[in-house]
Amino acid sequence: MSEQLKHECGIALIRLLKPLDYYYQKYDNWDWGLKKLYLLMEKQHNRGQDGAGLISLKINSMPGKEYLFRARSNKSEPIKDVFTQIDQKRKEFVDMNGEEKSIDWLDENMPFLGNLMMGHLRYGTFGKNDINTVHPVLRRNNWKSKVLGLQGNFNLTNVDEIFQKLINLGQHPREYSDTVTVLEKIGHFLDEENETLFRKYRSEGCSKLQCSPLIQENLNIANILSNASSMWDGGYVICGIIGHGDAFVARDPWGIRPAYYYIDDEIVAVASERPVIQTVFNTKFEKINELPRGEAIIIKKNGKICIEQIREKQEKKSCSFERIYFSRGSDSEIYQERKQLGNLLVPKILEAINYELNNTVFSYIPNTAETAFLGMIHGVEDYLKEQKIEKILKNKDKITEKELKELIFERPRVEKLAIKDIKLRTFITQDNERDDLVEHVYDVTYGIVKNTDNLVVIDDSIVRGTTLKKSIIKILDRLNPKKIVIVSSAPQIRYPDCYGIDMANLEDFIAFKAVIHLLTETGKGHLINEIYHKSIAQRHLPKEEIKNYVKELYKPFSADEISEKISQILTPSGLKAELKIIYQTIENLHKAIPNHKGDWYFTGDYPTPGGNKVVNTAFINYIEGRKARAY
Repeated sequence: MSEQLKHECGIALIRLLKPLDYYYQKYDNWDWGLKKLYLLMEKQHNRGQDGAGLISLKINSMPGKEYLFRARSNKSEPIKDVFTQIDQKRKEFVDMNGEEKSIDWLDENMPFLGNLMMGHLRYGTFGKNDINTVHPVLRRNNWKSKVLGLQGNFNLTNVDEIFQKLINLGQHPREYSDTVTVLEKIGHFLDEENETLFRKYRSEGCSKLQCSPLIQENLNIANILSNASSMWDGGYVICGIIGHGDAFVARDPWGIRPAYYYIDDEIVAVASERPVIQTVFNTKFEKINELPRGEAIIIKKNGKICIEQIREKQEKKSCSFERIYFSRGSDSEIYQERKQLGNLLVPKILEAINYELNNTVFSYIPNTAETAFLGMIHGVEDYLKEQKIEKILKNKDKITEKELKELIFERPRVEKLAIKDIKLRTFITQDNERDDLVEHVYDVTYGIVKNTDNLVVIDDSIVRGTTLKKSIIKILDRLNPKKIVIVSSAPQIRYPDCYGIDMANLEDFIAFKAVIHLLTETGKGHLINEIYHKSIAQRHLPKEEIKNYVKELYKPFSADEISEKISQILTPSGLKAELKIIYQTIENLHKAIPNHKGDWYFTGDYPTPGGNKVVNTAFINYIEGRKARAY
């Protein structure tokens, strides 16, 4: 993607199902599990570079011994810093205690040598990025069964409602955020479950000392999660550790956020992406399962594993942006989907270049669009083959050997033209200097494109268009093509996302800017004011009653008309070549990605009621000129 988007966080959890001595004997490595967690995190580093954190839990620790260890970082290389912190703690420990110890002694005493571990990679979708916002977060207590460590890949749209509910319960949350709200909500029902079991066992004649192990053994994690999540509106994968050794990963009822798990006789592993687990554990695709929507994988202290429903399943609306851009393309299904996205764009591309394949150079904006580019080229090649067959059959009696060779060897002109060179340095703060630097983010390969050529360049999505206008289109124009065609493998992004991606303000979207221009230019500007008043009128309604009136802005125009206006807006002054921008259609999006139908940023069809509330607030903020968060 030519524009950076911050997006869904990454989660990883590992539960060792054997004693540590087992891994030491088999792998000659006493912290085999921690190294696997590191790999799960490092292989998902694309999912979060604002922060990283880790919790390691010793399940069978003795009283008076530290049993839960946490390291977090919001530095520029947070994963590296987290594991540097861990190494430092261990070096200090060895300096104090010596190296020659038994594995049992290390199991009990060595910091971060745990049976249950979880790690997190954070992208701050909005607001501050101090160390306190980095996951995992902790809720401590002297009762191990009330200690809660939590991390997640989530955004909730109704924090205000849940926050007020916590206050009504008599709590005093320490800050207003979805992370703290989720932590306290689960924590509240964890406390209730503990108290209910405590009263039960005390009434049966158990001593207080006898109650603790009984409570730990019989905590109903599914019931806790079901009660805690009953009000949650949003996309989430919530990953938690309870101090005595239970663990869980819960997924939202629409399956908006991704989660995959792997189980064998040695380990349980959960991560945000399937190929990461495949690589780290060298296992087969079919051995890794997707966590069903509305369900939780629960791992008890004794190693028992179950998957239980905690929320009623809704229509599957898994995020299609995961498939287009965010997740690693090494997943076999995602790889094929991205190729198909490129392939399905070919008819519109051929029309845009007037079928002049001999006078067209195809390229892509590195690096994430490469797979869609391959699919696009395969589609062009298929078209060429059909044309060759038709010409040969039509002229089979008179075609010469030379003409036949020329025809057979005809192929698309494929070149790597754009080469990413440098990143924008944040220390340059003046706008004119920043813009000048952005213009040089990419280098180009000269001498390939002729002034009679069309230049077709594919990107996986065009969100704001800023980098295109200020950099990419300008440098492509230096190659002197007669026409530049920029192709987006994703449809037009028209609406804010509220479930994880950092796309919150309507005015950031080039498609929204285009439709506002069109409404004004065609004498339909009154619609903007009408929709504003409709939005104001429902601002205080319950989220379940709010409608997405912003959709009405787009109704007067076709997708192609909006794309044409986007082309005009993104045309830099002084551009010599003709510019055309092509977007994927919604129909082809779902044809390419049939099993992940979350498309609210393209269509405005939000899976949860809170989505309509967010887009309503975002439009009001736009009209009133406020840069406030819409959720």
